[in-house]
Amino acid sequence: MTKQALIVWGGWPGHQPKECADIVAAMLKEDGFDVVLENTTEAYTDPALGDFNLIVPMVTMSTIEKEEVEGLSNAVRAGTGLAGFHGQMADSFRNEVRYQFMVGGQWVAHPGNIIDYTVQITKPDDPIMQGISDFPYRSEQYYMHVDPNNEVLATTTFSGEHADWIAGHVMPVVWKRRHGKGRVFYSSLGHVAAELEVPSMRTILRRGMNWAARD
Repeated sequence: MTKQALIVWGGWPGHQPKECADIVAAMLKEDGFDVVLENTTEAYTDPALGDFNLIVPMVTMSTIEKEEVEGLSNAVRAGTGLAGFHGQMADSFRNEVRYQFMVGGQWVAHPGNIIDYTVQITKPDDPIMQGISDFPYRSEQYYMHVDPNNEVLATTTFSGEHADWIAGHVMPVVWKRRHGKGRVFYSSLGHVAAELEVPSMRTILRRGMNWAARD
C-alpha cells in the first residue's frame, strides 16, 4: 500500500511555509509517498487523519482550536508519524502546551539571529545520522525548552558571544521521541526554504520523516 503524507502549512510568512511545503512534498513523493497539502489546521479535525502514515506541520506563530490539536494528538498517539523542523514545528502554537508536549520542545530564543555555528552529531550510529559528521551551519541557532524524554541525535554549543550567560551551554538540535504509539522527529535547522538544499540538513530531515512514518 502506498504511504500517505499530510503537510499542513501556514502562519508567519518569514519561514516561507508554502515554499518549504512544496520542497518537502517533492522529497516525500520521491520516497514513494502520496502527499496531500493543506493550508489550514482544520485538516487536523478530519476523522480520517489517522489514515496518514506521516503528518508534517509547517505553521509558525499561529493559533489552533481545541478540537484541531486533539485530532492531531489523537492521530499521533494512535500511530501516525509526526516530523518537522525549525519554528514551523516547534514555534507553532505558543499557548498550546498539549501540542508542545507532543513535539518535545518549544523555541524561546535565537541569540544573534543569523549566525555561524556547528551542529554536533551525538549518535552517529543512529540510522538517521549514519555517515554524517559534525558540520558548520549558518542560520538561527535555536535556544529551546526541551523535554528530557527526547532521544537527542545532534546538539549545538552556544559561544556566549550574543548572550554571555549561556556560554558553553549545549542545546539539542535534532531529536526523536514517542507520543503514544506514534513516532515524532524534530530538527531545529531550516529557517528558510534555501536551507532545505543544504545536504546534511536535507538528509537528516528526509531520513527523520521516513523514520517517523515507520519506513
